[in-house]
Amino acid sequence: MSEFILSQLIGTIKPLNKESVEAADRHLNSLTKPPGSLGRLEAIARQMAGITGELAADLSKRAIIVMAADHGVCAEGVSAFPAEVTGQMVLNFLSGGAAVNVLARLAGAQVSCVDIGVNAQLEHPLLISRKVRSGTANMTQGPAMSREEALRAIAAGSRLVDELASAGYRMFGTGEMGIGNTTASAALCAVLAGMELDAAVGRGTGIDEDKRRHKVDVVRRAIAINKPDRADPLDVLAKVGGLEIAGLVGVILGAAANRCPVLIDGFISSAAALVAARLAPQALPYMLGSHLSDEQAHSGLLESIGIQPMIHLDMRLGEGTGVVLSFHFVDAAIAVMREMATFESAGISRE
Repeated sequence: MSEFILSQLIGTIKPLNKESVEAADRHLNSLTKPPGSLGRLEAIARQMAGITGELAADLSKRAIIVMAADHGVCAEGVSAFPAEVTGQMVLNFLSGGAAVNVLARLAGAQVSCVDIGVNAQLEHPLLISRKVRSGTANMTQGPAMSREEALRAIAAGSRLVDELASAGYRMFGTGEMGIGNTTASAALCAVLAGMELDAAVGRGTGIDEDKRRHKVDVVRRAIAINKPDRADPLDVLAKVGGLEIAGLVGVILGAAANRCPVLIDGFISSAAALVAARLAPQALPYMLGSHLSDEQAHSGLLESIGIQPMIHLDMRLGEGTGVVLSFHFVDAAIAVMREMATFESAGISRE
């Protein structure tokens, strides 16, 4: 993907269908309930109508896209787990044994697992191979990846959405796997959201406070040596981001370009959403926050993006687990639009 093609992709993202939003609002106000009494479900229903152009679209064919990649910054000792866990967990996803698989089955969602930068040669009939390179470089020594590699990863994500949309998928969710990716996400937060480093850097895989302070220093060094340009989100992504984060940027932009809702998972997925929103503010109305992660910077990150989480269950696993749980709330909003009686059809007086 060239920057020109990225610009073309962004240019295809259109505003929500205003007429459909207004029609949804009228329909919601005609249902047998006090106006606004279903709270966020009504907001979701209006958003779905604006995205799809339908009052109650069939979004039952949905996919959670799990992007997987390794991070060179793991050499700095920022995680409680060794880097090889990334590849091992990818095989767990592919065999259907991870938390996201269990919850996706419950939600009727396909899990599409993508090797976009795992530092191992993985083989499995269900693996989607889109490897840009075998992990990023150590960002404390220089850029995590080149600008071209970041663009290629974005392209991989957007093209996968195109393929799935052509196969009838109409709702997407972001998931990820990559030991060290909370470090990259914290760096993105610090630069693009202007967050203080101590607030941006959390415990990730469960490191203790001494290791967290070390992680803060690692992020500080990475930003100092790379000097990412806050006004250029692609520069920031390439210098201190990750391949799976870049892939998810492509998923988000691709979903918006295909007029499909995209649910954003936890801290790492939200870092991708931050980059996507800075690159293409018009993509924001296509995003829905799924859950509030227990990772300390997530609340501030969501606020910086401008999306709200649906649920808060003290989760911080990633993988897309918050997304697949939140698919049920989208289903509930659409079911209300499709099945609930109106005052007129039920013969109920409004006043």
